[in-house]
Amino acid sequence: MDSIKTGNLIAMNRKDKKMTQKELAQKLNVSDKTISKWERGCGCPDIDSINTLAEVLGVNVTEILSGESVINDNDSGNMKKTKIYVCPKCGNVITSTNDLILNCCGKKLTPLKAAKSAEDAHMPTLEKVEDEMFISIDHTMEKEHFISFVAYVTSDKLQLTKLYPEQNAEVRFKMIGHGILYLYCSLHGLWMKNI
Repeated sequence: MDSIKTGNLIAMNRKDKKMTQKELAQKLNVSDKTISKWERGCGCPDIDSINTLAEVLGVNVTEILSGESVINDNDSGNMKKTKIYVCPKCGNVITSTNDLILNCCGKKLTPLKAAKSAEDAHMPTLEKVEDEMFISIDHTMEKEHFISFVAYVTSDKLQLTKLYPEQNAEVRFKMIGHGILYLYCSLHGLWMKNI
């Protein structure tokens, strides 16, 4: 533990919480002189104080020990970064905004790669009906060749409808802004269209 770095982290987080050294000391059952000593890098919190200190300052124990703030740089929460996995054996559909290591029916799954845009056989027809988007695809829906699912992805939502052979290739989604429409053909794979 680097006492200078840890002291700076304690002081910065204490000030962010608008606490005085005395107020922090009272919460930890230590003297304000002890807090001052930690913040100046003249000593470190003992093992019994670290958990409570981390809790009071709203940081984790690792930050106290390293003296460095952990910055959450996870940018994978944007739903437009959704990866779609489909099991070739059972048709199971799994989505994630981050890379996964997945197995289904004894096979390792990899994220589907979408064709740049839907072509004639996979071109959806879009129609606005009140606050919904009605999507239909003029596509065969037979057991060997059908649209397995349609998904609509925006920055904060994913709507997915599973389809089955011998039903119409039609779905309705709430209109929630610009996004990407995905169609999955059991023979030709994943197709996309920007909306």
